Amino acid sequence: MKIRADEITSAIKSQLAAYGSEVQVDEVGTVVAVGDGIARLTGLSGCMAGEMIAFANGSYGLALNLEEGVIGAVVMGDSTTIREGDLGRRTQRVLEVPVGQAMLGRVVDALGRPIDGKGPIKAEASRRVESPAPGLADRKSVHEPLQTGLKCIDAMIPVGRGQRELIIGDRKTGKTAICIDTIINQKGKGVVCVYVAIGQKESTVASIVKQLEETGAMAYTIVVNAGAAQPAPLQFLAPYSGAAMAEYFMYNTWAHENGQPKSVDGRFVEQPVSAGGRGFATFIAYDDLSKQAAAYREMSLLLRRPPGREAYPGDVFYLHSRLLERSAKLSDKLGGGSLTAFPVIETQEGEVSAYIPTNVISITDGQIYLQPDLFNAGVRPAVDVGISVSRVGGAAQIKAMKKVAGTLRLDLAAFRELEAFAQLGTDLDPATQRQLDRGARMVELLKQAQANPMPVAHQVLSIRGAGEGIYDPIPTSQVGDAEKLWLHLVDTEYPVLIQEIDTAKVLSDEGEKKFKEAVKRFPLVWADRSAKKA
Repeated sequence: MKIRADEITSAIKSQLAAYGSEVQVDEVGTVVAVGDGIARLTGLSGCMAGEMIAFANGSYGLALNLEEGVIGAVVMGDSTTIREGDLGRRTQRVLEVPVGQAMLGRVVDALGRPIDGKGPIKAEASRRVESPAPGLADRKSVHEPLQTGLKCIDAMIPVGRGQRELIIGDRKTGKTAICIDTIINQKGKGVVCVYVAIGQKESTVASIVKQLEETGAMAYTIVVNAGAAQPAPLQFLAPYSGAAMAEYFMYNTWAHENGQPKSVDGRFVEQPVSAGGRGFATFIAYDDLSKQAAAYREMSLLLRRPPGREAYPGDVFYLHSRLLERSAKLSDKLGGGSLTAFPVIETQEGEVSAYIPTNVISITDGQIYLQPDLFNAGVRPAVDVGISVSRVGGAAQIKAMKKVAGTLRLDLAAFRELEAFAQLGTDLDPATQRQLDRGARMVELLKQAQANPMPVAHQVLSIRGAGEGIYDPIPTSQVGDAEKLWLHLVDTEYPVLIQEIDTAKVLSDEGEKKFKEAVKRFPLVWADRSAKKA
């Protein structure tokens, strides 16, 4: 075969034309030890804290220990196929998760990967899992209520947008139910919700997702699941990933119409603050942070960090403070978005003075304490009003609710005292007996079925009606039925009361007259109903 010089020349010329002088330089280290989900590598002297390290098997590691000559990384995935001598490459980027509107209605893992079988997620952007909390100048005081739909909480332990309210109690006392009811109650209020399940059974999370779908709440909710079968690094990361997904909606500013986020073809429209754009009000539930702390303890001990009290590492307080400080009500300059957090902590035998509970109590703006004895007695939600507190208080309540809530708390406190006194079996004077009877009816009134949140106008009128004594002649066991009849009467014959509370947040003089009219009319309606039943 004859070689032609012009062909060789043209081939060389084309090679030279396509030649690129860029040289790709990768910093590669070697795995010197691996086991229990922890890999130790040498040769990565420039590695950053929290940087992703790519292993040959396709898994990623998170660099947590930066020691002299050795990097300690937790493997987020299968560590059994990583061998001593394998290579680990620096990615030069810290951990990010996908964020955006495409995440709404989906169930994802701690890295933002879909696990609901509905196909891949085309996320608009990504956001760092760890990001700094807003500073003092970027915040505004909490002043808008975030309604949970639960009478006992909205009346006596009010939660505001941007607040961190701890849900604390023993196992099986209804902690998750409060979080889910709050998410369901945000329907139609323009609030984006994130539910983070940490170390829970897959069956439990599946039933929660089903409940959210049935109530239509999944449309504005993201579920982040790091189940009990997931490795400790994913359980540790899940709350931070959930916070990053919520922050996307809080920090970005969106077009609003009549106080509600504007959507076109089912998608929210971004708009700068200068054009009237506002950040979303977002809500996140971390269920629960006790399991996250346990996962972090496991990782820290495997990384050979020195243990402290209850074998937790010394920075376990920082673990939760840097997460919960990301909750805030942003200033108007930044769009006025908010992130409200419900961290959940599980206690052992009601021990609120244990290490993790006291840590989180000191970081949050109040706590809702769930009492096992109340739960077992059928008082649900089993909120212990004596220990529970909101450090935002009346600032997060509408005027009409503030008016009725003060007397309710005092009535219940007096009832608890008298109840203990009455158990001594002494004879009670008529006034004390009346107070006891009304207190018992108040306790009955505050009971509420799960997944049955109540609008704030109904809550105000129900509690106010009880204060006026409309339930006093009714047997305690029938208070629930009487409340339904009272609210039905108001809805059908006095709808102006509902409208006034919803719009003006307080009853006018004319509204007060109508309310008194309704109070007088109720005994006749109840008597008529009882006669028909008989």
